[in-house]
Amino acid sequence: MEGISCLSKVYLYIPIEGASGTEGVEVAFTTAGVEPVEGDWQLASWGQVSGRGREARILIGPGAAQLTEGTYQAWVRITGAVERPVLPAGLIDLI
Repeated sequence: MEGISCLSKVYLYIPIEGASGTEGVEVAFTTAGVEPVEGDWQLASWGQVSGRGREARILIGPGAAQLTEGTYQAWVRITGAVERPVLPAGLIDLI
C-alpha cells in the first residue's frame, strides 16, 4: 500500500466480512505488533456494502483521528448483540 500524507484528511476504509452495518464499530491504531488497549478505540462508522459485508470507515488526518508519520497497525472492534470481535486490519503507512 502506498503511504498516506499526514497532511491529508481522508476516510480510511476497512472491509469487514459478514458485517450488516447495524453493529457498533470502532477503530484503533497501534504500533505494529501491539494489541490495542481500551483507550485506543475511536468511534467509526459504516460505509458502503462490499462483497460479503460492509466497510468500516474512520476519518483520519488534521481535525480527525490525527496520526503522526509512521507505520501503524489498524484494528477494528465490532459490537454486536452477543459477540464483540477484535480484528487486525493491516498496516497503514503515514508519510
